[in-house]
Amino acid sequence: MNIVCIGGGPAGLYFALLMKRRRPEDRIVVVERNRPYDTFGWGVVFSDQTLGNLVAADAPTARTILGAFNHWDDIDVFFRDRRITSGGHGFCGIGRKRLLNILQDRCAELGVELVFETVVDDDGAVAARYGADLVIAADGLNSRTRARYADTFRPTVETRRCRFVWLGTKKKFAAFTFIFKETPHGWFQAHVYQFDGDTSTFIVETPEDVWQRAGLADMTQEEGIAFCERLFADHLDGHPLLSNAAHLRGNAIWIAFPRIVCERWVHWNAGDRPVPVVLMGDAAHTAHFSIGSGTKLALEDAIELARCCGEHEGDLAAALDAYQASRTTEVLKIQSAARNSMEWFENVARYGALDAEQFAYSMLTRSQRISHENLRLRDPGYVARFEDWFAARACEQAGVDLPPGAHVPPMFTPLRVRGLLLKNRIVVSPMAQYSAVDGVPGDWHLVHLGARALGGAALVMAEMTCVSADARITPDCPGMYAPAHTAAWRRIVGFVHANSDAHIGLQLGHAGAKGSTRPMWDGIDQPLADGNWPLVAASEQQYLPGVSQTARAATGTDLDRIEADFVRATRAALDAGFDWLELHCAHGYLLSSFISPLTNRRTDDYGGSLENRCRYPLRVFRAMRAAWPVDRPMSVRISAHDWVEGGITPADAVEIARLFKAAGADMIDCSSGQVSKLEQPTFGRMYQTPFADRVRNEAGIPTIAVGAIFEADHANSIIAAGRADLCAVGRPHLADPAWTLHEAARIGYRGLPWPKQYLAGKAQLERNLDRERQLAAANTGASPQQIAARLLEG
Repeated sequence: MNIVCIGGGPAGLYFALLMKRRRPEDRIVVVERNRPYDTFGWGVVFSDQTLGNLVAADAPTARTILGAFNHWDDIDVFFRDRRITSGGHGFCGIGRKRLLNILQDRCAELGVELVFETVVDDDGAVAARYGADLVIAADGLNSRTRARYADTFRPTVETRRCRFVWLGTKKKFAAFTFIFKETPHGWFQAHVYQFDGDTSTFIVETPEDVWQRAGLADMTQEEGIAFCERLFADHLDGHPLLSNAAHLRGNAIWIAFPRIVCERWVHWNAGDRPVPVVLMGDAAHTAHFSIGSGTKLALEDAIELARCCGEHEGDLAAALDAYQASRTTEVLKIQSAARNSMEWFENVARYGALDAEQFAYSMLTRSQRISHENLRLRDPGYVARFEDWFAARACEQAGVDLPPGAHVPPMFTPLRVRGLLLKNRIVVSPMAQYSAVDGVPGDWHLVHLGARALGGAALVMAEMTCVSADARITPDCPGMYAPAHTAAWRRIVGFVHANSDAHIGLQLGHAGAKGSTRPMWDGIDQPLADGNWPLVAASEQQYLPGVSQTARAATGTDLDRIEADFVRATRAALDAGFDWLELHCAHGYLLSSFISPLTNRRTDDYGGSLENRCRYPLRVFRAMRAAWPVDRPMSVRISAHDWVEGGITPADAVEIARLFKAAGADMIDCSSGQVSKLEQPTFGRMYQTPFADRVRNEAGIPTIAVGAIFEADHANSIIAAGRADLCAVGRPHLADPAWTLHEAARIGYRGLPWPKQYLAGKAQLERNLDRERQLAAANTGASPQQIAARLLEG
């Protein structure tokens, strides 16, 4: 087989040498536009895991690369005159030029033909010249090949909002270093790492608007570098910043990162002898430099394609299908983490008010691939110090004494909201049970909510409870609009207060256009077969086109009545003894239908701008707040993202939160979606947490994170990083009413009280878990803490 690689970067060179090693009889040609020793950039970074992949793929190359690496374990974060250090990260740096030279030498040793100073404008012509059976398009992020076959590859190129410049310095840094500087123009940050014996990469990054305000757009290359030298002078110790981009003029050295995603990676040229063209490296994908994965992905592309060619020997089409299926899935995972990391650095100002300890923790866990227990595995001392700091601050803010003894994980620290003291940060989400009779909660609700109150969570939320009969989602939903409802809820609240140290909250709502439907198990969102009641919404709508009952637009009289219903239900909730009240303004229900432009087409004072669309929900909230005691908290659940073009966005959610904060809300419960069946959400673990993070740190109001939070590790990471103040856990609590108690035991935390009737079970569970950790440690040689972290990771 004849193979041509267009592009002599890491992807093309590494694939060439791997295939030549596997099939010496093949003719493999690498065509590169630059000279052999030309390259741009400074150093590249690999993790220890990537090095392991290189050793397995080609040990001689890996040994040479390893011999040229500068290795370090620590990360230093400099923020507001503080340095926070954490260890155990296992990174290696190597000069990009040195890496390419190693790969070039190995290619030459194996017999790969290297052709330099040749620009390829036509992949078909170069394929014909060398009689290629396979063309590898590894021609970089500005790939001409990708552009030529864009109809096949279907690339998305998204230019991001920061500018960065890739510089170097002879100042040596002992750790991977992140430096954050606040200026009158805004925030700048430097990503710094040493990659050989005397040289470090020094990347300076800042948002576009900050770059413009600082005047960098109008500076020459030399002036821009001098600006950076002055800004980071206290870390450079007199060393200059160096550029290897003399061929660029003016501000062209400042780059806006292009995020590239391709739907397909293989194109087959038509003809009597079809030749496939395969994307690899930056031509196929990019990952922001802040997670150091660009070169890693390129090399792993090469490893996987070579493996697939070997596994499907003689069937090139099958090999390419396998390669595309494998790599697109894996790369999207890395790109998702890279997007999280990239967006964190784009929004450093969002986190500028955090204390240095929490700021550094937030940065370390920004991608969501590194978690609390993963950090503990890397550096137990750092996590112990952080937990002590976090717990001391939390107890001080809550006005309670710090408990003696072991480190307190962040999820088990107290939180005071108005006059209410929560013993920890776990909330049992409101979860519809569809088990009420005429709106009256019965024994099912007593057992359901009572069991979860005994299960260790600080706050148990009852499901959405409707403020009138026609506000119900289904005939089986609970209500708070009759004396019998108040009495039934008082019984449940009384049990929780008498038998547990948990608090209990009530979520009040109105179904709007999503009402008069069947219970979920009889057909979600399907209308009743008979006995329907009239529906109202912000504007006339049919939730399921052609299926749902049509809701009419609410009149002024309707709005007055509904407001009064919410106030009456609020007073009833107080009479029943609830500790917390939440107003449901999410998921397409009545108040949500006012907020979202997808469902609000009104032309009166309650339609139009976002502020106008929030006017009626705010009116209801203010009336409720006036009827609710000043020392008891109120939260608001919102859909922070409609997941539909033209709907509510996370930026809108920040403004919505600011409006409710001004009206007296104590927390925003950040959910998303369920407003339109056209939604296209992106699911994954903790997938809604970024909304809580943004609202909390931009609107300046505490938040509740919810959605695919199912491990203590998730909750600890979220709370510790300041992404939310509480974590609402739903489905895991359906499967395990004592989820919070069990997670505490699983991570080895003994400080969470159990009901005295269950203490024998606590002791046995803790003994069993200790035994499992000790056995696992004995079998692997790892410490119990490391075993626990690995179990949590996988």
